[in-house]
Order: sequence, then C-alpha cells, then structure tokens
Amino acid sequence: MTSQLFAICFRATRPSDLARFWSGVLGWEVAGGPDEDAAAILPPDGSGFRIRFLTGREPKTGQNRAHFDLTSASPEDQRRTVARALEHGGRHIDVGQLPEEGHVVLADPDGNEFCVIEPGNKFLADTGFIGALACDGTQEVGYFWSEALRWPLVWDQDEETAIQSPDGGTKITWGGPPVAPKPGTNRLSFELALPSSTDWQAEVGRLVSLGATRSEAGEGDSEGGRVLMFDPDGNEFFVRRPR
Repeated sequence: MTSQLFAICFRATRPSDLARFWSGVLGWEVAGGPDEDAAAILPPDGSGFRIRFLTGREPKTGQNRAHFDLTSASPEDQRRTVARALEHGGRHIDVGQLPEEGHVVLADPDGNEFCVIEPGNKFLADTGFIGALACDGTQEVGYFWSEALRWPLVWDQDEETAIQSPDGGTKITWGGPPVAPKPGTNRLSFELALPSSTDWQAEVGRLVSLGATRSEAGEGDSEGGRVLMFDPDGNEFFVRRPR
C-alpha cells in the first residue's frame, strides 16, 4: 500500500477559529476537543481527506501557493456560498481577476485565498463542493504527486497538470510556469498517512526515489509521529507513521 492523502493542513494564527470558519462554509463537522493549537473538520460522508488547522506564527507574505476552488450548481448557489463565507468572517479580495470573469475571489479570516467558481465549469463537473485544490507548481511536481498518491493524471497540457483520486472527488491542479517564488513556509500542505501494515521506511524511500527530499531537522515535528519532507518544488508535506 502507498501513501494516502490524509489531510490538507492550514497553518493558522488561531486554528480553532479557522476550523469554525471552514466548517461553516463547507458544512463539515468540527472534530476533536477545544484545543487552540490544532483542530480538524471532517467531510460529511467520511471519505476522502480531512482538513487540519495547525498553529503557525509566520506572517502571511504574498499569495498562497495553493487555494480551494469551490463549485456552484447555479448562480443562486454561488451567491449563497459567497454570502455564507462573508457571514462567517470572509472578505472579498482582488488578486487581479477581471470583471468579466465569473468566479468570486475571497479570503478566509486568516487571509487565505479561495474562489467560488461559477456554475457550468466543465473541468470541475462531478468533483464535489471542493472542486479543486489549485496549486502554483511545475509539471514535474504534478507528475511526482500522481506517482506518490497513485492518482491518475486527468490533465496534462501546456505544462499544466491535474490529478484526481480513482474514487473521484477533489482534483489537485498545478498551473505550470511561471511559478512564483516560495515566500517561506507554505500555509497549506499535504499530510499523508499509511496503513498500519505498511513499511514506513520503505515508503519514505519510495517518495525520495520519486524526487522528494527529507528534512534535515530530524524525524518529525513537535506533534510527533510525522516526518517532514519536501516535494520537487520545495513544498512541505508530512508523512504520518503508522499507528
């Protein structure tokens, strides 16, 4: 068995507050107790990835390398999603979008960008409410993550790539060059998990063979049980040790 996408993690100034925002927008359940240093929300059907919110003290500089694209079934549905986000503490932002573009660009209370896509987007058809995690990245990193997760490429054109689980759901996309410089630690990162029967060291070795590198800081982070790694574009990700 290979690594599975366990969570998409946000570094947040107040994790529990950001968890409540995204719970309200997505309709996902908040998991765990009143821990101010970490929180998580779970998808309603219990499948796919969760979203984790971890303490991060670094100030936000520039746009994130990744953001969610939320889908809409109708113009009214899009307006409801935008209104719900604003009611929970989101705000409109300008990242250079054109007036004639149909998507709405917002930021969550921590300044993390996300888009509410207009209805009729064929690329995001049948993906679910979180249509995509749209990333700034190279073709090489798209190939890496396709092999790392064993998710097939569903788009590979003009150095733009996208992958999707064989079970469907959210796509992960990379926009190709030019790739903006990385302004410090990413606010969004992947956390991978392994089945209990998996040889953890062998899987870490496999990821390295695909182009990842291990952190020189040590085996894991302050939470324990995870090893910090970097993909070919230098983006942080974590691999959880089997329990």
